[in-house]
Amino acid sequence: QVQLVESGGGLVQAGGSLRLSCAASGSIFSINVMGWYRQAPGKQRELVATITDGASTNYADSVKGRFTISADNAKNTVYLQMNSLKPEDTAVYYCNADLVLDRFPYRDNSWGQGTQVTVSS
Repeated sequence: QVQLVESGGGLVQAGGSLRLSCAASGSIFSINVMGWYRQAPGKQRELVATITDGASTNYADSVKGRFTISADNAKNTVYLQMNSLKPEDTAVYYCNADLVLDRFPYRDNSWGQGTQVTVSS
């Protein structure tokens, strides 16, 4: 019922920037929380940043001051601006959304397919 489509990953040198986008579509009434998570090889998936009700933000300590999450509520889209990238930021980045649907089952938590971010040293 809901699709999350991510874009914007790629290869960048250390110190560079990338901007990720995630667009949600489907039977959406409203979005409670959207966020970005990442998973590096051999590691567990971890929180990067979340935005609640399109305004209140939360960041992992490792990305504070370098990454910025924002949302365009009209487009059901969340962005992650990543600056001053480091090799340790290399991972597959996943979008997540906690949604209110306009039909049964009325709640949904969905994941995107993931986008690779590789930072070379």
